[in-house]
Amino acid sequence: MLTLKHAIFATGSLLLVGMTTAQAADYDWKFQASETAGEPSFKIKQKWADKIETMTDGRVNIEVLPINAIVGPTETLQAVSSGILQGHMTDPSYFSGQDPAFGMMGNLVGAWSNPYDFLEYMKHDGGEELYNELSEPYGAHLISAATFPLESLPSTVPIEKIDDFKGLKIRAPQGMVYNIFERVGASPVNLPGSEVYTSLQKGVIDAADSTVLSNNDAQGIHEFAKYPLYPGFHSMPMIAVSLNKEIWDGLPEDLQTTLKTAFDEMAYDLIAELKAQDIETLQKLKKDPDVHPIDLSTEQRKKFREVAEQEWKVWAQKNDMTQKYYDSVTDFLKTRGLL
Repeated sequence: MLTLKHAIFATGSLLLVGMTTAQAADYDWKFQASETAGEPSFKIKQKWADKIETMTDGRVNIEVLPINAIVGPTETLQAVSSGILQGHMTDPSYFSGQDPAFGMMGNLVGAWSNPYDFLEYMKHDGGEELYNELSEPYGAHLISAATFPLESLPSTVPIEKIDDFKGLKIRAPQGMVYNIFERVGASPVNLPGSEVYTSLQKGVIDAADSTVLSNNDAQGIHEFAKYPLYPGFHSMPMIAVSLNKEIWDGLPEDLQTTLKTAFDEMAYDLIAELKAQDIETLQKLKKDPDVHPIDLSTEQRKKFREVAEQEWKVWAQKNDMTQKYYDSVTDFLKTRGLL
């Protein structure tokens, strides 16, 4: 894997790598994703890149690369800005070190009851415009916001109400999600995702902020974490499908429209395909007498969201953009009766 510094040196100062003249109408881009090549969501992104090539009669070719293919996951924003990559499809939380608003917008923990609420906010209630207000000064234009189905939460003990989190040792990454689990009385443990399986198996932790239900099951986690919470309620990271802003501004209007339309459709396709895999997994788990999936009530989900909001308020005070996002998203949630 190249570091960003090495990649910049290797490519020099060429900003619009892969962008040919308007007369040639041939755009050849590299987008880096935040998944490994074997993950279902990565394959869905590749499928849509192929569709865009067809939709544009070959005028646009997008090569989707896995995580770490060119630069590290925290470096793709700068790589897109400098032209090392032309675009990325990734979680903005990786860029929290550049602006905490990326962390808030990337994963507002506890906010969403389902991914369609998130897409409604982003696409029809000003969310995408607000994200571009944040990202365009960094040289990246958001074409479309996407997301995953809500993550499951595998647990070795039953969690049927928010009070059951008290004293629970739960794996959580540092940041907003860690602090929110502390607020509900849990004892978060900062572990990398690669250690979730063995830590649950050995009893180092009782539960984990982990990925979607089908991925957890594929890893064999439910062999000992027999009380998965599904559907999830806590974590649902955004996928920012973004292109170098100078390239975007130079595109013909018809290609801008095609890209926006295609990636908006990808956002819904991604949710539908991964949800179908989760439902298939859920049906299998329900037939297993040793595994007991738990679906928290609407009342308990709202209780978690109200606790989470206290942490959102802390983050809102970090700068003008975090406050603007907090005001915007909480207004949306209140009008939908979610807060």
